Amino acid sequence: MHKFKYNAFWNLSSPWTSLVILCIGLCISCAEPDKTDDKSKTHNPNILFLFADDQRDGTIAALGNNDIITPHLDQLVNNGTTFENAYIMGAMNGAVCAPSRAMLMTGRTLFSIDPTGNTIDKAHTTLPKALENAGYQTHHIGKWHNGRDAFIQSFAGGKNIFFGGMHSQYNVPTYDYSFAGHYENDNTNPLSPKHSSELYAEAAIDFINNYNDENPFFTYVAFQAPHDPREMPDEYLKMYDSKNVPLPPNFMAKHPFDNGELDIRDEWLAGYPRTKLEVLANIKAYYAMITHLDAQIGRIIQALKNKGLYENTIIVFAGDNGLAVGQHGLLGKQNLYEHSINVPLIFSGPGIPKGKKSTTFAYLSDLYSTFIELGPKVEPPATVEGLSLKEAIVADAQIRDDTFHCYKNFHRAARNDRYKIIKYNVKGTVTTQLFDLHVDPYEMKNLAEDTNHADQLNIMESLLRELMVEFKDEADLEKPNWGVPVIKAWKDKVDQTAINYLRELAQKERKMRGF
Repeated sequence: MHKFKYNAFWNLSSPWTSLVILCIGLCISCAEPDKTDDKSKTHNPNILFLFADDQRDGTIAALGNNDIITPHLDQLVNNGTTFENAYIMGAMNGAVCAPSRAMLMTGRTLFSIDPTGNTIDKAHTTLPKALENAGYQTHHIGKWHNGRDAFIQSFAGGKNIFFGGMHSQYNVPTYDYSFAGHYENDNTNPLSPKHSSELYAEAAIDFINNYNDENPFFTYVAFQAPHDPREMPDEYLKMYDSKNVPLPPNFMAKHPFDNGELDIRDEWLAGYPRTKLEVLANIKAYYAMITHLDAQIGRIIQALKNKGLYENTIIVFAGDNGLAVGQHGLLGKQNLYEHSINVPLIFSGPGIPKGKKSTTFAYLSDLYSTFIELGPKVEPPATVEGLSLKEAIVADAQIRDDTFHCYKNFHRAARNDRYKIIKYNVKGTVTTQLFDLHVDPYEMKNLAEDTNHADQLNIMESLLRELMVEFKDEADLEKPNWGVPVIKAWKDKVDQTAINYLRELAQKERKMRGF
């Protein structure tokens, strides 16, 4: 290698020097990769997905519930676009939230996945994996209910990961992310006395505070609240102890007929027949959990603002399914009434209209395509069946004209803009309900036997049959037991020791409420 001595050739005033410097600069410019494309990746918005467990529609003050306290969710509503007709499709098991989450993670419909939601087929590219392939850093916090193998194939990072359906809100067994995919019991984190909502919020805040990657992030914060047990710091319950919270108009002491799922864990959380006092106590505790959750959401959003990430982050809030809490004489979500299938869904952030309400029908499984189109704007995998909601957000497009719902082998439902039909086949007895949701949003007046609505009943039965075929439902309304195997009641499949334990937990919950 030659060593050059300083001479006139390197004199900065020399024209030769200027020419050489220019050439060197051009060479360096040519040799360097074009960073314009790299930086353009950072222009894609971050996505913060906040997912509640068992939070039904109608539990946000800004959306018309004057009895609940939700200041931070109210801000999301005011700063974003809300879908008033967002739904889950249903489930083939009592743990409704498992298939709900599997449909969301795959963008597929109920009969195109493991309908229990306990596993996700490796042939289906999950939402976080698709976003990772498009340049996003993916991070999971909180509840994962679709099997550990599916989690391993989905996320590139995470903290305080809870594998399971439910647990006490305190001392939750969680894992930190394992790059080796090791989530054996001896790898759990030390149990924390913090409430699960606080535990997950702090993990999200920690992620935001330490985020310095040039690529955008997809952070999925899956809370356990407001799923029972209805535990929360006392200060939040005290907000409702003296509050005059009304009973829902469709409160009933018992369901008017056997719907095939009246003896299941969720229904053990209050005595039979239901009493107004016990249902009110449950509603207040449910609201208190949501208010506590709302406070944690406020902390996470503030962290985004403090870090300077808020303006380039799309925040999405949704619930995995609804909950009866006393409506129609039910406590749980194992039914197809509006209170159990209609969920909150809010988008807020860059490019999202503020204060907007969309009435289009949407499924949670549509979030896959929507996140892709709002974020990296790439083609979703061919396995995705959900529709993008973007045009409903930025314009006023109606994405769907109707929805289809099912629960196990004995509940089927369909709705259009105005009417809803629910059919039951329990032990060979078929029951039909027809509701006019425009005048009867609480589904209290069954019109199925009303001769004035005979034509409408025929229309809705035809719609239900069409949707059953469209969504690959093997049930046939013309056959005995609809031609599908009877799915055993949950309590008849679970070990008796587990049944006894869960009954004890339900009794403990009732005692907490004073019953």
